[in-house]
Amino acid sequence: MPFAILLLDLCSVACSGCAELCSGFSLSVSRFDRPMFRAAECSGTARCRPDRRAGSCHFPVCQWQPKLGRWCVVLHLITEVFSRIMPIPRLPLPDSVLNMFRDQEEEVTDDSSKHGGRVRNFPHERGNWATYVYLPCEIQEELLELRELLVSHARRYTVSLTAMEEFHVSLSQSVVLRYHWINPLVQSLKEHVASFYRFFCTASQVKVYTNQRKTRTFVGLEVSCGHSQLLELVSEVDKVMEEFDLPTFYKNPSFHISLAWCVGDLTDKLEGQCLQELQEIVDGFEDSTFLLRFQWDQIRCRSGNKFFSFPLR
Repeated sequence: MPFAILLLDLCSVACSGCAELCSGFSLSVSRFDRPMFRAAECSGTARCRPDRRAGSCHFPVCQWQPKLGRWCVVLHLITEVFSRIMPIPRLPLPDSVLNMFRDQEEEVTDDSSKHGGRVRNFPHERGNWATYVYLPCEIQEELLELRELLVSHARRYTVSLTAMEEFHVSLSQSVVLRYHWINPLVQSLKEHVASFYRFFCTASQVKVYTNQRKTRTFVGLEVSCGHSQLLELVSEVDKVMEEFDLPTFYKNPSFHISLAWCVGDLTDKLEGQCLQELQEIVDGFEDSTFLLRFQWDQIRCRSGNKFFSFPLR
């Protein structure tokens, strides 16, 4: 490529030697673009000068000096050939630039064996962040003891349950959110729930749930008291989801706190006699009435590995 640039400089020198412009065609050559012919009108008195500021030179195929004009054309054609067969190589991006946006990508492994056999509800794509809104539940030691009793009893029915590591009540479905939508959605959610006050609810009814794809089964405690306040919250969260053209929450939802789960659809094994015995364990647990009364003082939104909290008044 340096040889091609040298030819361009020779053309500029040859161009400055042309005495008078004439009607005809002039050749425009840029150091960065391919040369091209274009029509030009001649005043008969102007002199041909290279335009250094624009990075190109313009010269006529001069009738006064036909040999010089022809040589300029030849030189520029040679330059065109070299520009095609000797492209400028791309320089690699420095590591400092490549690492600038590393936090915008959620590191994900799709190996279900590393996640207890769980399967994604939707395939992972770069730039997509799994997002949902929920009420976090404070973990109490007595609640953990109750969970272990339920998990242990379910084994009698050949159901191997995995204990939930955290407890919450969902206020939205898990949706796919693009990275650049996270902050706008969080801001909109903050505005929609700003007027809500803290409240209590009771969850004492044992119930069996499955996800939409029937790939997981859950044992949870259904909310009985505080259902109306949860519906009001979901209504505002749904408005936010609609702003971003995302799925809203389920119709006629059964709000619950999941305590344990297993892979597959095992509702047939857990319902009936097993479910009745699990309910007896909850009813007979010491101070269960007080234990299963929850106060909600904040709403959270999780998007990938990012958490956002919205305190209630």
